[in-house]
Amino acid sequence: MNNLRFLLVITAASTMAVPALAEPAEPATAEATRRAQSDNSVGTGVARARDPLDSATSTSVLHDEEIERLGARSLADLLRVIPGLRVEGAAGEINASVSVRGLPIPATGSKYIQFQEDGLPTLEFGDITGVSGDALARPDLMLSQIEVIRGGSASTFASNSPGGVINLRSRTGEVDGGAVALSSGLDYDNARLDFTDGGHLSDSVRFQLGGFYRQGHGLRRTGYQAARGGQFRFNVTKEFNGGYLRLYGKHLDDRTPFYDAVPFFISGTDDRPRLTRPRGFDPLHDATNSRYLRNVLMLDRTNRIISPDLADGQHLREDLAQLEAQLDVAGWTVQERFRYARVNGSLTIPFNTLFSEINDAARQVARDANATIAYVDGDRAGERILSSRGNALNGNGLTAALPIAFIPLRDYGDVTNEVRVSRVFDVGGELTTTAGLYSARQKINRDILWTTLLSDIRGHGRSALIDVFGSDGVSVTDHGVYRYSNFYSPNGGNGGLRRSLDTDNAIDAPFASLNYRAGRVSIGASARYDNGAVSGRLWGVRAGSQSGSKVLDINGDGAISRPEQNVDVTVFDQSRPVDYRYHYVSYSSGITYRLAEPLALFARYSRGGRTPADRLMFRTENATNKVATLGASPVNPVRQAEAGVKYRSDQITLNLTGYWATVYDANYDPIRARPLSRDYEAKGLEFEGGLRAGVFDLRAGATYTNARIKHDYLDRTNEGHQPRAQPKLLFQASPALVLPRFALGASFVGATRSYTQDENWLTIPGYVTSNAFVQFRATDRLRLTLDANNLFDTVALMGIDTRSQPPLDSQGPDSTPLIRGRPLTGRTIAATLRADF
Repeated sequence: MNNLRFLLVITAASTMAVPALAEPAEPATAEATRRAQSDNSVGTGVARARDPLDSATSTSVLHDEEIERLGARSLADLLRVIPGLRVEGAAGEINASVSVRGLPIPATGSKYIQFQEDGLPTLEFGDITGVSGDALARPDLMLSQIEVIRGGSASTFASNSPGGVINLRSRTGEVDGGAVALSSGLDYDNARLDFTDGGHLSDSVRFQLGGFYRQGHGLRRTGYQAARGGQFRFNVTKEFNGGYLRLYGKHLDDRTPFYDAVPFFISGTDDRPRLTRPRGFDPLHDATNSRYLRNVLMLDRTNRIISPDLADGQHLREDLAQLEAQLDVAGWTVQERFRYARVNGSLTIPFNTLFSEINDAARQVARDANATIAYVDGDRAGERILSSRGNALNGNGLTAALPIAFIPLRDYGDVTNEVRVSRVFDVGGELTTTAGLYSARQKINRDILWTTLLSDIRGHGRSALIDVFGSDGVSVTDHGVYRYSNFYSPNGGNGGLRRSLDTDNAIDAPFASLNYRAGRVSIGASARYDNGAVSGRLWGVRAGSQSGSKVLDINGDGAISRPEQNVDVTVFDQSRPVDYRYHYVSYSSGITYRLAEPLALFARYSRGGRTPADRLMFRTENATNKVATLGASPVNPVRQAEAGVKYRSDQITLNLTGYWATVYDANYDPIRARPLSRDYEAKGLEFEGGLRAGVFDLRAGATYTNARIKHDYLDRTNEGHQPRAQPKLLFQASPALVLPRFALGASFVGATRSYTQDENWLTIPGYVTSNAFVQFRATDRLRLTLDANNLFDTVALMGIDTRSQPPLDSQGPDSTPLIRGRPLTGRTIAATLRADF
């Protein structure tokens, strides 16, 4: 690590020394022009880029300068400042769950919103197991801006995105020059180098390239190097008379840690819970990961012994090539986008950890009132563990059952093509016609394999494996292994959660739109027809049974331990075919009336849809079918209406929108291992505003949502309840003071309380997190930024896995009052030195 930091410092210093004699990279007038153009023309989720005041859509833009000052640790942190978005980003830098305007997040991932890079989706489905839509979109210095469209025409200009689209747009070499930035965590172990360069190779050819490399332990204390890798990407543009041709490329190979639920002691009432951090373990800065919890044994899809390493964490690899072309032909504008992405990797993560008092755990695991525990490894290997409520081990007296999920992503490759033609006619006004065809082929080939470990709970990455012994002195565990399966397997047996899938998902979607503008009125309508087919095979749920188990000396010590009597296996020669088709129509129409140059009214009604990809393949109702057809569940329709007012001047931007949405959601909840089949309804009000007054800048927003479960077809007792972790109010404010050589600012993001689960018993407390930055500009090209995330170390819980306080969820009246919480990371402070050239 020290060598890396030395090399990064030398690289940054040498780069800073070069441009001293050069002209400034981008004059203020050029930057102002670029900013004005992007503010007045948003092309995401619409037929053609247009002024937002003439479009019946709700859009937001985050520019590169704002992104730099926010000092976000992940894309999810950036998106939390966008009104209308609900972002659950407690699991680490990637794989956040994102939704919009009260649409549900009943499981994980971003089901109703699509992530894009330069106009094409990162993944066709934003909630594929193991990889959410944000996981392949990594911000770096090549990022020009983030465009977000909520509701509206997103239903018809992208598949599987009825809630909205988040598009990360790259720089494309319009401005000559580049930058290099070196950042380092001041109170956490991380070092990162970012760079970009671009400009003109000739009068008609320009380029942009860039990326990042980093390494460190990550945002929380894991005890090992958990974050390492980076990405490199580029684009080259050839302009010609009437159009352009652009080629994109990207190579991503990056590892990031996954942060599972962590323990909190709980007291108070369900309505007003009081949470206490355990001694010796800080839930905001520590993780269940540990230097002593690395390699685990299990069987792969074909039942061969493997030993994944937890240090690999969330390891994703992507190689991408994208071609974009635009040309004018006989008055028509033709645009073609084609992308091929090869995606693979693996996730080796603790998931759904269960916590208990250490003596309770011994009794429950051994089913013996006199069971004892001893350390397997660590600095106390072989030592018998003595803990009491008056003298608790490690100050907290806790143990963890760690279900370790190994999810090899064999192939998540994606091939996408979109061609569209458009033309503007003068018919007493401006009539814009657009038609196109979208085609995508998404591969989903992965396994979910399990082994459950037992450990104590210690901070600073020092938790150690433990063994449990019965009163007869015989171990009921095996070197810390409780089961060679998931702890939560149905009925306490093996195999219920061991699953493999290999499918091809094809989508063809023609779409068209008409937009007419005459005077102050703009009217538009669009439609899309999605036709999909899914084929392949799956393992893990067979007709009338589950995957099995067998006796196996998996650790090769010549003896059969208790866990080795039931080792999770796949009945590989008895796969089930997957074969189903679906189709649905999406449409959207809207009207805008420009009351005055800076003021407009708009209204829109839309119907879209979403298909569930792999989420429903293993539902109980499909287990008795010889072929996985999913019945009537492949399409989840979404209906939305919105109306609002927009105001924009040189100094002030104000948007106020009322919205209503209904959705039928068929899903699977991995936290509580249960299927879902529900109708949801959401109504609310969304505010977004901005103020620029001299050196002062303010961005603010708020979203009020009244959401409810309208119908629950599997559990009627949930009807009328507020969906889990859905606050009534989300709000943001980002003030900044920007002077020629100095800038400082803050970002406040908050939420009112919500419910931990759909039963609406236990509440999640509300919170306000505070980020802050200060920036010093030594010269026009050299600046130092200090930023802090969650400055006041606020406990901001994105979710709690528990329905209520113990003992309702406990296994006995004397159980320790614990919950499994998913908080945002605590305070992290970083310094970034950046040089522009």
